[in-house]
Amino acid sequence: MSRLTYLLIRLFTYPFSFLSYPMLHRLGTWLGEFAFCCLPKFRKRALSNLSLAPSLNLDPDQIERIAKESFHNLMITFLEYPKLAREKNIARLAICETPEPAATLVKQRRGVIFFCGHQANWEILFLEGTSRMPGVAIGRPLANRHLYRWVLGIREKFGGKIIEPKNAFKEGLRALKRGAFLGIVGDQGMPDSGFATEFLGRKAYTSTLPALLAYRSGSPIFVASILRKGGRYSIHYSNPLYADLSQEMSEEVPRLMRSVLTHFEKSVEKHPGQWLWQHNRWKLQRTGIVRRIYRHDALCIAMPQDPLLFHQLWPQVLSLKEIFPDEHLTLLLPSHASPRPIPFAASCRYYNKLADLLIKDYAPKMLLNFTGDPTLSKHYCKLSVLKTLTLDDFLPHINFRKVLCKG
Repeated sequence: MSRLTYLLIRLFTYPFSFLSYPMLHRLGTWLGEFAFCCLPKFRKRALSNLSLAPSLNLDPDQIERIAKESFHNLMITFLEYPKLAREKNIARLAICETPEPAATLVKQRRGVIFFCGHQANWEILFLEGTSRMPGVAIGRPLANRHLYRWVLGIREKFGGKIIEPKNAFKEGLRALKRGAFLGIVGDQGMPDSGFATEFLGRKAYTSTLPALLAYRSGSPIFVASILRKGGRYSIHYSNPLYADLSQEMSEEVPRLMRSVLTHFEKSVEKHPGQWLWQHNRWKLQRTGIVRRIYRHDALCIAMPQDPLLFHQLWPQVLSLKEIFPDEHLTLLLPSHASPRPIPFAASCRYYNKLADLLIKDYAPKMLLNFTGDPTLSKHYCKLSVLKTLTLDDFLPHINFRKVLCKG
């Protein structure tokens, strides 16, 4: 079956390899509009993520526009794979505006680390780099081995080498010691890493591997950003960021990672539509605590008007902060609850009638609707909510922890 899937993908995408890049980009924009409408899971995630990025300060119309641009970008990237498989001269598609500092170090057989993210077509960063310098990059294998073999051939066509995450530290250190560059796509959410810092105004977990390798090898980190414009790509490297080896590793590695992420964050803020908003960048829950289907980074709790039911549910609502300590919480409360103190940070909205709550709010990914009115659930599911729970899901015993958590 995996081979058949691979053959069908190749058959479908082969004609795209003969189109010009500007034509592919126009087609990708059209397909991005289609994907935005037909892939609700990814559309909702992108809309919610944009809504919950405080540093961007977007209104609903801007959120929708940038989310669509992100889908355009993703479809263009997919369409370019067959074209890149045939590409012999990457310089006609992409140019690095600041190649000298990193290239000089590599010529001196001193390794460098490139930190990048899912911007524009991130594959081009490695292709352009390996067309000029020896390099390796960390890449996660695809489940379909036939398809991955084809993608691997594209990534390694100019002499680069892809290493798997399980061998990343050992092979990455070896590459740096022999004077090659190491590429790391480091903008994924990794709660099991244990390291978190603010990214676009929200707490985000990230692997510290780039900074750890920089400290152990003495190699600098360059933050590499890429921008698609006018059918071509421009690449920019930051100034080199070095680890201070006079400091303890436990202190220096987090400091260096924060500096790296700040540089990358600024490039996302300049062109947010060319970043991959569809992924779980702000994934906060470690595995083994909350059940997977309830593991969302933004929750909305709609409380009932009935005072007796409200008082019965309120202690359980307060316990949510223990289950979701870092997630974004929105509380929709009846007006009679307005003097009530809330012992944790939450976004609160008060209502007199349920119609007051039917506004365009793209933040929540999970809704706990205790109002008894399905209209509210339908409204939020059209926006960004991926999972809805009602009071019936917690009966006969109203115990949030028992339902939401494992064990």
